[in-house]
Amino acid sequence: MTGKRKYYCANEDSDLECDEENDIALAMSPTVQVTKTTSTPRDTGDSDDQRETWSGKVDFLLSVIGFAVDLANVWRFPYLCYKNGGGAFLVPYCIMLLVGGIPLFYMELALGQHNRKGAITCWGRLVPLFKGIGYAVVLIAFYVDFYYNVIIAWSLRFFFASFTNNLPWISCTNFWNTKDCKPFEVQTTSPPAISNYSELILMNDTYKYVGVGNSTQSLDSTGTERFHRFILELNQSEGIHDLGAIKWDMAVCLLIVYLICYFSLWKGISTSGKVVWFTALFPYAVLLILLIRGITLPGSAMGIRYYLNPNFDAIYKAEVWVDAATQVFFSLGPGFGVLLAYASYNKYHNNVYKDAMLTSCINSATSFVAGFVIFSVLGYMAHRSGENIEDVAMEGPGLVFVVYPAAIATMPGSTFWALIFFMMLLTLGLDSSFGGSEAIITALSDEFPLIGNNRELFVAGLFSLYFVVGLASCTQGGFYFFQLLDRYAAGYSILVAVFFEAIAVSWIYGTNRFCEDIRDMIGFRPGRYWQVCWRFVAPIFLLFITVYGLIGYEPLSYEDYTYPGWANALGWCIAGSSVIMIPAMAIYKLLTTPGTFKQRLHFLTTPWRDQQVNVNGITAEATQIRLNDTKDEDTAEV
Repeated sequence: MTGKRKYYCANEDSDLECDEENDIALAMSPTVQVTKTTSTPRDTGDSDDQRETWSGKVDFLLSVIGFAVDLANVWRFPYLCYKNGGGAFLVPYCIMLLVGGIPLFYMELALGQHNRKGAITCWGRLVPLFKGIGYAVVLIAFYVDFYYNVIIAWSLRFFFASFTNNLPWISCTNFWNTKDCKPFEVQTTSPPAISNYSELILMNDTYKYVGVGNSTQSLDSTGTERFHRFILELNQSEGIHDLGAIKWDMAVCLLIVYLICYFSLWKGISTSGKVVWFTALFPYAVLLILLIRGITLPGSAMGIRYYLNPNFDAIYKAEVWVDAATQVFFSLGPGFGVLLAYASYNKYHNNVYKDAMLTSCINSATSFVAGFVIFSVLGYMAHRSGENIEDVAMEGPGLVFVVYPAAIATMPGSTFWALIFFMMLLTLGLDSSFGGSEAIITALSDEFPLIGNNRELFVAGLFSLYFVVGLASCTQGGFYFFQLLDRYAAGYSILVAVFFEAIAVSWIYGTNRFCEDIRDMIGFRPGRYWQVCWRFVAPIFLLFITVYGLIGYEPLSYEDYTYPGWANALGWCIAGSSVIMIPAMAIYKLLTTPGTFKQRLHFLTTPWRDQQVNVNGITAEATQIRLNDTKDEDTAEV
């Protein structure tokens, strides 16, 4: 078959880029004539395709900080520090931060800024064989958004309930209370009170209910009953097979959350970049206010002492290092495609190194300061109730929805403290939700221009789907569904995806090439420290967390309820469905690319912009060649 076509060269960043299919055909064809033109190197941050950029540097920084600083900074890090040797925990935490967390954080920001595309297109150009990494991280972010906003809806529900002079979780006169309910500061050691108490904690980023044992836990029984029996209504469900009726108060709160997300993201970073000025900064104002209030409370010094008192024997335990590595990784958030998406809207010569150092340090400092906020109040609670710190300290949602509200209710002006506290939780959650959604939107918009051209409709459809699926978590047994997704949606799969990221960048794309990309952007190469971390330490860091987690894996359970086998199987299917995209896409590429297996493998492991095609003695970059209809005299037969 013969046809008339002309190939011409274009700037790599122009809207005349060739598509991948034409590149493959050109690379394998010996009979195509190429009209050669001059290609100028990239020398500005503004690409010819008019990609949107942040209106200001601060918009980008606040967006990244808002994503990284989330609820886990408040409810997980302080407890881990207290549990794992107090101030001594900072040693393994800082080491893991320096050798694993920050290098991966820096790597993903640099990849996004250099390639200026979302996750799918970025990985398709970086290492075409591993384009599946892009689909994997998008799918992981997709699953997480199904349930993460439910936590924000809980915060909103508590926020609405705080508009009263008498906070409803301080007394036992509510219709949801049981006969075993005890008001705050009323101590009891009766067996019924002990047996009916369980605390909600976060272990390895998975929510579990764990009995607290033989202690006087009437301290927050009113808050516990409100959260379990009124907000969640878990007493009305027997398990994941019995979700029960939809709680319409929670459904309305979830709808409000998605409406906020929609109108913050529907126009892109031009709107979200302004919203984060409030959602990212407000939590810091509240943390400062709560810190000042907390350290002035009686008993606060005791709580802070428990938080920081160093026990250096703890750092010799493997689980302490695992906790440190896990906290660092999930707090900074590489692998969800968010950092890559946000950085893709930067100007090309933005100093991404400085941004990575600044935002990661702010994230860790926020976690540390949050510990003072939390433990000063826990010390106050222990002082008022006569309890030990060990009896009131916990992590996870139980801390922010049970224990802390109980303490707030005893303070003068409790309504004010409750309102700003739950508004802080709301904004902390929204920032992270914005990031996850933007990662999906950017990745799909860049890969499929039709979606990008109809962003408002796509975002509306995406959030409508989220809301419908999220209603399952708003049922009386919705927490069982929530817990299933939380355990399997992102835990192991995100670790595997980022492991492949590190391998693809360091060992296939090449650390030296990556460092040259960074020098082209910011004017200097990363030092040997960064290269060693990317090539060796980061992959080992990720394997360490993954293997240790798999060794300690136990089937999902809740109190005396053990999830059925089909539920755990469903969970592993969810986890596997994202990871399987990596080998599946690699196999698809190998099968559909022309040439011998060796040619295919070489072509698919060569960066898109560096693929060279030799056509009739003329060498041209594949990224500079495009197939186009023309009537000019310079034509070629295909």
